[in-house]
Amino acid sequence: MKAGIIADDLTGANATGVRLSKQGFRTASTVFGLDQPKGDFDAICVDTDSRYATVDEARRRVRETAESMQKSGINIFCKRIDSTFRGNIGAEIEALLEVLGEEATAVVVPSFPDSGRVTVGGYLMVHGVPLQRTDVALDPIAPIRHSFIPRLLEQQTRYPIAFIELETVLNGETAISSALSEAIEQGHRMVVVDAATEEQIAQIARGMVKTGKPVIPVDPGPLTVACIQTRFRSQLSGSKVLVTVGSVTRTSGRQLERLIREWDCKPVYIPPEALILESERREKAMEEAIAAALKRSRRDSVVVVTTYHPDQRVLDLATIAKEHGTSESSLAKSITDGLAGVTRRVMEKSQGEIGGCFSSGGDVTASLFAVTGAKGIELMDEIQPLVAYGRFVGGYLDGTPIVTKGGMAGGEDAIHISVRFLRAQLLKNR
Repeated sequence: MKAGIIADDLTGANATGVRLSKQGFRTASTVFGLDQPKGDFDAICVDTDSRYATVDEARRRVRETAESMQKSGINIFCKRIDSTFRGNIGAEIEALLEVLGEEATAVVVPSFPDSGRVTVGGYLMVHGVPLQRTDVALDPIAPIRHSFIPRLLEQQTRYPIAFIELETVLNGETAISSALSEAIEQGHRMVVVDAATEEQIAQIARGMVKTGKPVIPVDPGPLTVACIQTRFRSQLSGSKVLVTVGSVTRTSGRQLERLIREWDCKPVYIPPEALILESERREKAMEEAIAAALKRSRRDSVVVVTTYHPDQRVLDLATIAKEHGTSESSLAKSITDGLAGVTRRVMEKSQGEIGGCFSSGGDVTASLFAVTGAKGIELMDEIQPLVAYGRFVGGYLDGTPIVTKGGMAGGEDAIHISVRFLRAQLLKNR
């Protein structure tokens, strides 16, 4: 899954990109005319600098940007617009829809509640003031004369505009999905939807995904982020479990050996010394581990990634830290961050086969928070003392089931029991 966000100015591109980054998505921004950034990014934001361009020029830039994104493998498209509806919005949506094909539909939600922008009854209010009564009405280049978004939009496009009121949104994602599907079946290519809160925007995103149709978020940022999160979360519906063990204690070793016997799985071993410093060796070790884990996931119900090996020697972190002018804690964190990075990428690239994860060692779980942008874990059950079951809250793995265990916690069967419990939950929730 890779997302492309087309914005009409750089500030907007970066603002949306930052919101995605805070949710754990690796995001980069660039400007029209430059090659897209190279690297393993989840999202690319492109500024077409077209807000005050001519209509024809705006169309051309959006069309060329969308075509370039398609060639680069982007499969989720989003259109970032100004939060006060300035610019060539109708023409730019048309250009994007032309590239994406006749089945694509734009869902326009101008609301940005965190910035005081809400749409109720089709009217965009800015801190409680109708759009046409704000300073944008005095814009010397493109003054805004109306506050009713369907009217503003229909003046800029040849497509008829459908409108979904707040009453439907308040009835939840199923009602939203039905209303969107009906509008699409009637031939509408652009649908304006009311929203007054972030939760309502999240409901709209879920309703969009629920239609099963190629619907494109058009908004100042919140809907785009919610759609990308929802699309990713919907992929994590498998019943396989990813087990990440960073603890090097004998207790963890015995627990891993029991797990391997019970589930007949071969662990993916990452030498801890390969992860201690940022280097080409570290990146290579992580990529090899990701590839091996994905290969295992096609055969096994449980995939194990670990730095523990029964024949390994304990690293002398004090000596290594002294040699490289760093601290032991920095080296230890580098190892757990590497494990967490592998976990995240395997979850993403498993194409939905892996639906939950298990982590042993508090440091590994803490690193998972950092690399996924998670805000917390919703705790739901205690499997054993010091072994908790819950779901990630926020970030890249939002809603993903997880079991966490202390490195020294439990008997020989602790990991096996935890994985069995987690897999049962995944199968029940399918």
